[in-house]
Amino acid sequence: MSDAIKHECGIALIRLLKPLDFYIEKYNTPSYALNKLYLLMEKQHNRGQDGAGAAVIKLDPHPGSHFVNRARSSTNQPIVDVFSQIFGAFPKGHEPLADAKAEAEWQKQNNPFIGELLLGHLRYGTYGRNNDSYCHPFIRENNWMTRNLVLAGNFNMTNVDEQFNLLIQLGQHPIERSDTITVMEKIGHFLDDEVQKIFDKYKDRGHSNKEITDFIAKELSVRRILSRSAKDFDGGYAMAGMFGHGDAFVLRDPNGIRPAYYYQDDEIVVVASERPAIQTTFNVPFDSIKEVQPGHALTIKKDGRVKHDLVRDPGEKKSCSFERIYFSRGTDFEIYNERKNLGVYLTPAVLKAIDNDLANTVFSFIPNTAEVAFFGMMKGLEDHLNEYKKDQIVTSKKLNDEQVLDILSMRVRMEKIAVKDVKARTFITDGASRDEMVSHVYDITYGSVRDGVDTLVMLDDSIVRGTTLEKSILSILDRLKPKKIIIVSSAPQIRYPDCYGIDMSRMYDFIAFRALIDLLKDTEQENRLQEVYELCKADVVKPAEENRNHVQALYSLFTADEISAKISEIVRPKHINAEVQVIYQTIEDLHKACPHNLGDWYFTGNYPTPGGNKVVNKAFINYMEGKNERAY
Repeated sequence: MSDAIKHECGIALIRLLKPLDFYIEKYNTPSYALNKLYLLMEKQHNRGQDGAGAAVIKLDPHPGSHFVNRARSSTNQPIVDVFSQIFGAFPKGHEPLADAKAEAEWQKQNNPFIGELLLGHLRYGTYGRNNDSYCHPFIRENNWMTRNLVLAGNFNMTNVDEQFNLLIQLGQHPIERSDTITVMEKIGHFLDDEVQKIFDKYKDRGHSNKEITDFIAKELSVRRILSRSAKDFDGGYAMAGMFGHGDAFVLRDPNGIRPAYYYQDDEIVVVASERPAIQTTFNVPFDSIKEVQPGHALTIKKDGRVKHDLVRDPGEKKSCSFERIYFSRGTDFEIYNERKNLGVYLTPAVLKAIDNDLANTVFSFIPNTAEVAFFGMMKGLEDHLNEYKKDQIVTSKKLNDEQVLDILSMRVRMEKIAVKDVKARTFITDGASRDEMVSHVYDITYGSVRDGVDTLVMLDDSIVRGTTLEKSILSILDRLKPKKIIIVSSAPQIRYPDCYGIDMSRMYDFIAFRALIDLLKDTEQENRLQEVYELCKADVVKPAEENRNHVQALYSLFTADEISAKISEIVRPKHINAEVQVIYQTIEDLHKACPHNLGDWYFTGNYPTPGGNKVVNKAFINYMEGKNERAY
């Protein structure tokens, strides 16, 4: 609750399929693609607040001119700053030429950011410092157009060290161990290799270097480059790339962990991390937007050919369920209904917790991202109440009009309880002062709860660390003097680290893990920690394929309800008067609500790749050794 989960990155790629003059004539601007890229990025701003970047490639540039141009920013408003740089670079005082073809030629010659191939990125920094140099897209430069690579992605690799060593074996001297640089150099190596093979073939046939460049552009197999590059990747990824001469791709991991959607018509190809961004930006119907399939790449050749190619054999599809619960915008038709269902399925547990006493219970939600699931919970409660009304009327033989009206007038009591004061900033970093500031971030609606009579039920989309509950939210809600506060999470208990693009990697950060440790102490089973520690140490030095998740054995000692009860104890501040209960979604109902996104490793520890098991074992070792560092 208000423990902001670290967001994923987002990508946006646009390829114009017609000559630039077509768009100038039809849309009356040379900036058609840039305007659309800006909208795609703004519509996905929820995916990354730390930085942004955009790169543009010009097809068939004149010799001596720049054909790749880029802008990046890590300011407080990175998208605005990026496009301020882009539009600020437009030549001043130019009067558009009457002939669209002449205007297109002039723009490409004189305007650095007018081109046919565009790539945008939104960054959440799971690695590195937060400055412009860490923002995507990254560029691997070369004087040969066909050897230039521009790369941006939403990914984390679990086997960066192995990839780093592979680069060394290939004869490279990598300057960083970051997954972005490692991935870029790996793809770049096989790009160079493919280019060289085509060059040698046509050189032996007596063609000039200039002629060979054209042959390379036509024959270069993007699919083969990606297949050779990605065969050893372990992680979740949706990565987009552009080659300097104009080929482009978007590659998705074999388990479909990270999302990627695309749309194509006769004018444009567009790819984004979220479907609604494409729907809104291009005003196209839901069913015209397709998903890049797991293990596949959408490839776009310089000549406009578009293919959806198999790159790696797909594994079991384990698309991230947190996409549906938390990250993606709820304006997607499927996600909206899934979030509502998450709320509906919580209804029985909530009714049990309030002992079916709807008359003395007030329902609300916090933060705003939980609103759609709250609508679902209200629907479930209203359906229950309607059944109750029907039974009362049908089974009661003699009811007067007043009694019938009393039954019909029964309502589920919902209120807007907590309102975040967005003007309040927790800029103070020392502990006590910051806690005091956090306690004023939310305003509450006084008088909405009857003192000592009503139970207050607050729905949240997820409870990760529980620290904001403990430090501020429960104290704030207790000011309303409810008899009991029930916090309901539309996500199950987050027990295990992520390693595929979300920065949740430290075990003790999770309130569920803290509860597990307390339960082991309460039941005098602390010796099990050392046993699992030894197993993890023995596994983590082995290849990832030989690792298994040993932490699962600890959680299996207790039921989900026992862990929830302990969480309720931990987060309840001693000074408040209200009883506190925390309720979580079940794994079974999560899968029912989100049937196409079954990636649940945060909750179950069932990682879709071998590297996931290695990461969780490393995270547990770090906890046992008191190391406050990421496990990958």
